Amino acid sequence: MLDFSNASFSPETIGIMKTALDTAVASLPAPVSSAHVRSIAETILRTAKEGERNPAVLERMALMELQISPRD
Repeated sequence: MLDFSNASFSPETIGIMKTALDTAVASLPAPVSSAHVRSIAETILRTAKEGERNPAVLERMALMELQISPRD
């Protein structure tokens, strides 16, 4: 996992990120691998750290990045 040790988020932002993560994961066909969940979470964390707070944008960015990332 990428290093997010210097990231700090308000409780409201954490709630927004959780919503984006839950929605993104729910949109994937089952079973969802832990690698996909990790990738989605990393994208959401990175995008939120850059200042994005719209859960729909966070979700969309994570799913788009998941689509273009190499598959194992």
